[in-house]
Amino acid sequence: MQRAAYLLIGAGALVLIGWSVKGFFLSDQIPILVRVAVGAVAIGALILVGLVVKDRLSESRDDDFKEVQR
Repeated sequence: MQRAAYLLIGAGALVLIGWSVKGFFLSDQIPILVRVAVGAVAIGALILVGLVVKDRLSESRDDDFKEVQR
């Protein structure tokens, strides 16, 4: 249930971010090269964040010391 809540929060955040940057990417006043570059940086950042979350989740599953208090 907690995982579903995180997915809903993430999906909602992505929708809000997408809605807020819509004006930037659809503007004719901003050069296409700048829009493509900003989009590439944003996609790269999202991929890196996804990889970090995936690595953290896989490490927490393999943790031998789950019962040990830190």
